[in-house]
Amino acid sequence: MKKAVTQLIAIILIAVIAAGAGFGGACLAMSLSGSDSRVGDLFNKILGIERPVGTQTFTAEKAERPFIQSGQPLNINVEEDISIAEAIAIRVLPSVVGISTVSVENYSDNPFSFGWGFGFGEGGQFEREGVGTGVIVDEAGFILTNSHVVNDGDAKSISVSLYDGQTVEGSVVWNDSALDLAVVKIDVDGLTAVELGDSDEMRIGSYAAAIGNPLGLSFERSMSQGIISGLDRTISVNDGRGFSVTMEGLIQTDATINHGNSGGPLLNSKGQLIGINTAKAGGGEGMGFAIPINDAKPIVEQIKATGAFIRPYMGISGISLESQTAYSSEQLKEMFGVSGGIYVSSIARGGGAEAAGIQSGDVIYEVDGSEVYTMNKLNSMLIRYAPGDRVEVKLMRNGESMSVEVVLTDGNINF
Repeated sequence: MKKAVTQLIAIILIAVIAAGAGFGGACLAMSLSGSDSRVGDLFNKILGIERPVGTQTFTAEKAERPFIQSGQPLNINVEEDISIAEAIAIRVLPSVVGISTVSVENYSDNPFSFGWGFGFGEGGQFEREGVGTGVIVDEAGFILTNSHVVNDGDAKSISVSLYDGQTVEGSVVWNDSALDLAVVKIDVDGLTAVELGDSDEMRIGSYAAAIGNPLGLSFERSMSQGIISGLDRTISVNDGRGFSVTMEGLIQTDATINHGNSGGPLLNSKGQLIGINTAKAGGGEGMGFAIPINDAKPIVEQIKATGAFIRPYMGISGISLESQTAYSSEQLKEMFGVSGGIYVSSIARGGGAEAAGIQSGDVIYEVDGSEVYTMNKLNSMLIRYAPGDRVEVKLMRNGESMSVEVVLTDGNINF
């Protein structure tokens, strides 16, 4: 009798536990499907779940997972599933090219240079080869890359390696060493152009992927992925001639960028071009930098439409107040009325600044509502305009703030 009672109690306990588990499972299913969709979304992303009837599935075009639904079977389809990185590779790799250059360099005439094989103290020339990356931005054969990849337009020859194995000759249509951007043209049919994104939409933590030719064409079209680590970064780089160049407004990413990746695309999760990789931090790991694509869009669009780019100018030369390290911010503000801005050192004859009444000694601190502190920043901002456009310029003169309207001009100005 006692044994029968014990068995009965055990059966009742098992039933209670089973009922509780069923209730808990139902609550979990309800939670995943309704009350907290973020949890359901997380599970779907981890498990690769798709709903078999009347639902969306994860494809290269739509990286969106359905929620787990109560009462429906769960299928994990590995064969048809595809990651964001794979989808980007399929879509973008045909648009990435290798760029090989041959440039003529001069040996130093310094008598202590030892001539490098040309005799003690003699000058001479030699050919230097370089390798970088580019990305096709138009089916007509326009390729966006870095200016330093094409030796700032002075390359003796440019060879472009395409995805299908062809190697063709390229020519520089436009370049700007200060912006470190260049456009190369090739004459080939059937090219695949990358889609341009909006770099202004990038946020810290956004997905990022980089493609390039690190360490040469032996590792061509290598891909890495990471996130956007920072925005509006300023770095100093060597221009290859012993001079330091300041680059501003850059995107920082931890997607791996090595020598040879220069000029390659930085992409968002949709496979859209959001930046042109340009440099990596020499003293740190996982710190790469790219030029925002919105800085290059006006250039690309004008070249596609007209075959050339005419850069707009304000007609000034100047220096950054912040570069004057001999003075503190307080001292600069006392002297000029502002602690940062561009000190105008000279005015071009026939330029928009002269016509607007800007004078040497003025300090420009804002253009069309955006703060400016260096000439590089000003030049990058003006790229988005065209000759003939008008911009509002705020400046300090003798401690007083002024606002003038400047009509931008082309390069036909003289200092």
